Amino acid sequence: MADTSAPLAITHPERVVYPQDGVTKGEIAAYYEAVGARILPHLKDRPLSIVRAPDTIAETFFQRHPPKGVSAGVIEIPLPVGETYMALDGALGLRVAAQFGAVELHGWMSRLDRIDNPDRLVFDLDPGETVSFAEVKDAARDIAGRLDDVGLKSWPLITGGKGVHVVVPLDRSLAFDDTEIFAERFARELAERSPARFVADTSKAKRRGKIFVDWLRNRKTATAILPWSLRARNGAPVATPLSWDGLARVKSASAYTIRTAPKRDNPWDDFLATKQTIPKSVLDDLKIHH
Repeated sequence: MADTSAPLAITHPERVVYPQDGVTKGEIAAYYEAVGARILPHLKDRPLSIVRAPDTIAETFFQRHPPKGVSAGVIEIPLPVGETYMALDGALGLRVAAQFGAVELHGWMSRLDRIDNPDRLVFDLDPGETVSFAEVKDAARDIAGRLDDVGLKSWPLITGGKGVHVVVPLDRSLAFDDTEIFAERFARELAERSPARFVADTSKAKRRGKIFVDWLRNRKTATAILPWSLRARNGAPVATPLSWDGLARVKSASAYTIRTAPKRDNPWDDFLATKQTIPKSVLDDLKIHH
């Protein structure tokens, strides 16, 4: 674990990263420090991709590999495919990320000690044009009900953009091969049962008036925005974890921001403690028809 005894200095803390909102680099670092106890359990030992804004959010880029010249607070992850990915080492890692211009934190579905065994599933509900946020919320709750029918509890996350993630904790007893089959089949069955409401294909032409149930985030090396991550969007919204009752009350997927999210409670206390897996009978049935 990294030594966090000497705080890392944030250079140019006055630099405005969100021009429309006046949010500075120093405020971003302070935000991640404020929510550190909430976000670190999701970050711990998890390969990441990071959205960086070297100047402002008007120009960002997605980084999967460790930044050159950065070592403290960043864990390098060499993989057999020949690429080196990264994870952040605790509170120091969060501060280092803020120092090199990180805004968004996107995580794999698995952790370093069992890299082939996901500890979560994510269904990303991405609304097409003309789909209201109320419809997305209703869809998320209906999907949670279908997951509950097969014995899987789930939690909602508003993304800070337009959509909602329905997130399922897993006990890591299954490999990506199994969880990906389940996620794809689950999404496609939703689309088959309610074709006017859902689509499971990536084609944007098919999404108008529908909700794309993005199951592709459940592939190995794919990522999803992590709970409590900032988003590089005007308003400085936060990907905020909610309870199902909390989801019913919010008016948009960007309801909480860098200035309001830290004041919220953490309704995901039970998320990381939940031990569950996709039932074998469900997987066996999927494999027969796959």
